[in-house]
Amino acid sequence: MPRQLVLLDLEAGRSFVDALQAAWEAGDAVTPLDRRLPPVRRDEVISALRPGAVVDASGERHTLAGGIPVEDGDALVVATSGTTGSSRGVILTHEALRCSALATSERLGVDPGRDRWLACIPLAHIGGLAVVTRSLLTGTPLVVHPRFDPQRTEAAAKEGATLVSLVARALHRVDPSLFRAILLGGSAYAGAVPDNVVTTYGMTETGSGVVYDGVPLDGVEVRVADGGEILLRGPMLLRAYRDMSGDGTERSRVAFRPDGWFATGDAGRLLADGRLEVDGRIADVIVTGGEKVWPTAVEGVLSAHPGIAEVAVVGRPDPDWGERVVAWIVPRRESSRSAPVTLDELRDLVAERIAPWARPSELVVVDALPRTASGKIRRTALR
Repeated sequence: MPRQLVLLDLEAGRSFVDALQAAWEAGDAVTPLDRRLPPVRRDEVISALRPGAVVDASGERHTLAGGIPVEDGDALVVATSGTTGSSRGVILTHEALRCSALATSERLGVDPGRDRWLACIPLAHIGGLAVVTRSLLTGTPLVVHPRFDPQRTEAAAKEGATLVSLVARALHRVDPSLFRAILLGGSAYAGAVPDNVVTTYGMTETGSGVVYDGVPLDGVEVRVADGGEILLRGPMLLRAYRDMSGDGTERSRVAFRPDGWFATGDAGRLLADGRLEVDGRIADVIVTGGEKVWPTAVEGVLSAHPGIAEVAVVGRPDPDWGERVVAWIVPRRESSRSAPVTLDELRDLVAERIAPWARPSELVVVDALPRTASGKIRRTALR
């Protein structure tokens, strides 16, 4: 009987974990639906991935018309579109998930007898979903929250949770010392990182983080190609992409270069001690007056400003410089500063810590920054 892709239209919690395990036991693969999406966007994801069944809020499984089977060994199909573009699914196999879980647990020294994972970021995205899968695959106890809540997160730690994955925006809102170890993904963290926080680099295609504090996990190879693009190779990477939005005659698309390396689309460099330093998405680099400016570097400097709660940096066309650096900020409302943040002081900060050509030449003040469902800044909406 063909292996089906089962859509989990469930809130994060025990029922989600039970449905995931039931699908795996039946030999099927699972794709989690982001329940925060508007109906039109949900329909787009379902059309692109073509699941054959759905488990809805009642816990019942129902057949869906037009479903396309998965391959033997496929475990997850995680929808991703980055910050723009149409939906497609990243296919992760059971073997890839096992390798990821074991490598993470080995690096963190996880002991199922004394540790407990907390999953509190969206399970529709790999950062949250990987907490569940590594817990199941290593037999480590797990508690799942439907969403991130600072008070509940701290309470879970006091009740025995020792390990958690968070994004930078969430880390600011809890006491990190309550956990033995915190995996930090997403955008860069502004300020000093506590000793028990492990900064990670990875993406949906790598089955969660594969580089911890600049050091690849066991079994992961990292190379920087000519031009600065980060290439990865390892057993926890995706098998292929699944994109059924066309006529459905091809079940998946390969994702690797002919030499077997996965091209990430990120730029970076290997330091003298072998650690990886990531600059950001190649597509996001700003070229102004012939000089390259990495938005994440400028954002890191501006995030430390006491009057700024959130910041995004993008390039806009400029007739003289090719592109100009534009800083979008959300002011910190609780700041004791009486005067608003000015462009001149931001320019001085950047010139002092990065370079004169990286200084923003335009400042836009807004109440909120546009973000994807996973919390990433939608830079295309700011250009």
